[in-house]
Amino acid sequence: MSTPLSNMNRSCQTFPARIVPGHRVASGQNGNPLFPGGTLKMQRPFFQALGLDLSPYHRGTLNVGIAPLRHRVLAPRLTLRGVRWHPTEPAEDFSFFDVRLLRDGATAAEGLIYYPHPDTKPTHFQKLDVLELLLPFVNGLSYGAEIRLEVPTEQMLIEPS
Repeated sequence: MSTPLSNMNRSCQTFPARIVPGHRVASGQNGNPLFPGGTLKMQRPFFQALGLDLSPYHRGTLNVGIAPLRHRVLAPRLTLRGVRWHPTEPAEDFSFFDVRLLRDGATAAEGLIYYPHPDTKPTHFQKLDVLELLLPFVNGLSYGAEIRLEVPTEQMLIEPS
């Protein structure tokens, strides 16, 4: 998989977002013994075997609220179906979308929107106005911080709720 947004000969939409607390399951910071070290740590080798290398990204998701907007999935960059990454939980489907985080009008990081499909996800659901981002670690971000995101319009539509 090439670098996110490396083919910027496409139409993108830019929209505001605010960093919000997540479930802290992806990073393992919630201490749930069902997911030692976090879901991302457990999922990485399975994603890698299917061709998705998450090593450039921080070992947790950055959750952002986009209310009063919401997202609508169109054509993900990549979808992985039936990933059985946990010994007792059911297999899940995951989609990934290119994203660029902008601060002060400049690119601060490029990565992926991480989207576990709600119809195959057993717990820890996100609202339609929350996105989970996989990014390299970005200094200076905290809950409540306002940022801007950019996504290719052919992958995901951001629209009023």
